[in-house]
Amino acid sequence: MKDYKEIIKDFVFKERASLFGVCDFKKIDKNNFLLEKEILERFPYAISIGRKLSRAILESLKDHPTPLYFHHYRQVNNFLDNLALKITFFIEELGYSALPIPASQIVDWQNQRGHLSHKKIAYYAGLGWIGRNNLLVNEKYGSQIRLITILTDIPLTPDKENLNLNCGDCYLCLEICPAKAIKEKKEDFDHLKCFEKLKEFQKKGYVGQYICGLCVKVCKGKV
Repeated sequence: MKDYKEIIKDFVFKERASLFGVCDFKKIDKNNFLLEKEILERFPYAISIGRKLSRAILESLKDHPTPLYFHHYRQVNNFLDNLALKITFFIEELGYSALPIPASQIVDWQNQRGHLSHKKIAYYAGLGWIGRNNLLVNEKYGSQIRLITILTDIPLTPDKENLNLNCGDCYLCLEICPAKAIKEKKEDFDHLKCFEKLKEFQKKGYVGQYICGLCVKVCKGKV
């Protein structure tokens, strides 16, 4: 049988993606996902793909998001959406099904939730851990990445989550967070404080979307 995972992985990296992993979608708790039950039950695998952000753009941030960062954020999301579409077409041409989930599409504005949690998929695909900043942290790139997910039924070998990785003694995100929403324990992250600060940034006219980027700026990984 063809090794579809390696074929897709090779394609993904040739397209300039930074991260690739596969998770066993059947074992994930999907209670908070905003997709129809038949969709959640149809696909046994989830492909997680990441693209690192420009460090130069992140380093230009001071104490609030900027139009430059906002544009870059949207363009990287667009890059991932286009790549996911290409992979979907490729999988369908092989006779299987695939469903790309947008990189950044809010369907529940009150709770700031998308169709599913890309970071949760990425975690179970072995691409990192959930950090104090409530984001996926990759060992190589830190949180300086954007993610996308493709649900599929093409036979793939799942990766395993990295249970032994964590933020260790790094607390840079606590120090820079303008909302003081990040705590020592990741479970204590204050979603409400974070969201209120994002609304404040938008109201002041810094950016046209609820984004910040400051904790991402300092979470660099090992490159």
